[in-house]
Amino acid sequence: MSDLMAGLHQPGDTLLHRLPVGAKVLGLAVLSLAIVTVRDVRAAVVFLAVTLLLAALARVPLRSVWRATRGVLVVAVVASAFQWWWYGAEKAVETFLDLLSLGLAALSLTATTSVNEMVDALARWARPLRFVGVDPDRVALTVALTIGALPGTIAIARETRDAARARGLDRDPRAYLSPFVIRVVARAHESGDALHARGIGD
Repeated sequence: MSDLMAGLHQPGDTLLHRLPVGAKVLGLAVLSLAIVTVRDVRAAVVFLAVTLLLAALARVPLRSVWRATRGVLVVAVVASAFQWWWYGAEKAVETFLDLLSLGLAALSLTATTSVNEMVDALARWARPLRFVGVDPDRVALTVALTIGALPGTIAIARETRDAARARGLDRDPRAYLSPFVIRVVARAHESGDALHARGIGD
């Protein structure tokens, strides 16, 4: 289980929590497609209002909203700056609002759907692919391992950065990247060996 993803999930009994995972994923896909394809700043304002309403219906705490969207804000500001340079202020505002809306829409799904629910749904959706040799359980295991590896990878990145700073080498990319890559690969090998020892992946 990923502590990162689990931290975004907010247990509850709202309408969004009770909806099936498939309905929520389909709704997110349709809403995201509409946000991307409708090119109008007025529509961008409407989409932002809709995604804020979804977050409110999901009863997502403001702290979680800020934690999930602050990364999107950085990307949105940079992208909007380029849009302003190339196309003008209206396009920049539209881009900024659209990126925020996409982030909030994804947050509403994550906040109302646990990792286990998402993994189980992926396993069900992959069942029709059995006839081409795809193992649904292996697909679910792969996704679960990928999600579970995120907190560990982030922790390794922070530890490696702190170690480089302690040696006064924080400005040397090699002092950070080389140990980081080596540790991530070593962790992957350890996980593979553990799975192999349990007879998984033979």
